[in-house]
Amino acid sequence: MTAFTVQGLGIEDLAERYGTPLYIYDGDELRRQYEGLRTRLHPRMEIFFSLKSNPNLSICALLGSFGARAEVSSLAELTTALRAGISPGDILFLGPGKSEAELRTCLDAGIHAIVCESFGELELIDRLAAEREARAAVVLRVNPAFAVKGSKLTMGGKPRQFGIDEDQLLAEPDLAERYPNVRLAGVQAYMGTRILSEDVVAQNTRLILDLAERLSDKLGFPLDLVDVGGGLGVAYFDGERDLDVEVLTGLLNPMIEEFCARHPDTRMVMELGRYLAALCGIYAIRVRYVKSSMGEHFAIADGGTNHHMAAVGIGSFVKRNFPIRLLSRSAETTGRWTVTGPLCTPNDILGKAVDLPDLRPGDLLGVLRSGAYGPSASPVHFLSHGHPAEVLVVDGEPRLVRDRDGVDDLLRQQHLSLPCKENRA
Repeated sequence: MTAFTVQGLGIEDLAERYGTPLYIYDGDELRRQYEGLRTRLHPRMEIFFSLKSNPNLSICALLGSFGARAEVSSLAELTTALRAGISPGDILFLGPGKSEAELRTCLDAGIHAIVCESFGELELIDRLAAEREARAAVVLRVNPAFAVKGSKLTMGGKPRQFGIDEDQLLAEPDLAERYPNVRLAGVQAYMGTRILSEDVVAQNTRLILDLAERLSDKLGFPLDLVDVGGGLGVAYFDGERDLDVEVLTGLLNPMIEEFCARHPDTRMVMELGRYLAALCGIYAIRVRYVKSSMGEHFAIADGGTNHHMAAVGIGSFVKRNFPIRLLSRSAETTGRWTVTGPLCTPNDILGKAVDLPDLRPGDLLGVLRSGAYGPSASPVHFLSHGHPAEVLVVDGEPRLVRDRDGVDDLLRQQHLSLPCKENRA
């Protein structure tokens, strides 16, 4: 994807055709990112797409056509993966607060395994499986005693809602026998996200594989599956660099090979969301107004953090910008602009002090590397603007893969209910 075209199609033309705000996904870039890792990574390590990063049905289906499996965390995501053509045997269900309805659907659909995150959940799975006279395959999500530095959002190694503490599991040597309708089938650990160091990913993986073997030996269950999490990052900000896949797989493949030699029947899993989807997407917005305030230049666009909350940089002490480009015309950079959306909050800032040309109403701006954690991680209903349209370009053809929300869409599930006039006082 260049700044101005996707597979030879002008982004300005796509914006004219489908309107803005608009998410545009490049299917070729999605394939390049997946296959760039798949062809280098040890063949025993399966790649599972984390739908939480981009739950669009067509994105999931396209990745599935390349060979990706699916990791889901809600009933809607599970249904999406199944409708996208992912085999139930290639689906894992994660999440710390699964509902009974979700667990029932997992069991009825015959997914490969439920990743269990608490003893209470384990009891519930056992009861639901007993009702079906079945044994449920369960992978234990572990909150390890160790932590690895280098992730932008730590998910383990300290008190967390995720998983069961390592020491709690080690203190339950009869766990595998306690639940007759559960078959403990493996271990999952997820240490952090947006990791940009090959050494940290390798260290994570090594520690998780060692943890899985220790738990399997101590608790007496087979390692049918080991899920090493993932957390592979992409570079968004100045001073960051993308992972070097050759270096990464050069570190991972030997340890995977050694593990497979000891466990030839174990299914090995890596969960990837952002890493697969981020680079393929661009968030296209149209400038509505330009203004200055106390010496600062503002471009106010038709879309903002209601569709792209990730661009706010939550958790950062200093605002850092996703790459933002002027897409509608060529012009030299002339100054710094604050790019905002239409929301009535000072937090609606997509970019601050962004080097851009002299902007004017009607200009098309693009927030690059926006294929992951866009609308799905944003308050799309704030001010009732609704969900943006989404377009996927495959084989040079643009395909509308999500309609833009209209007013009727936003009001359809609401019900006007007022007391009778005589009861009003």
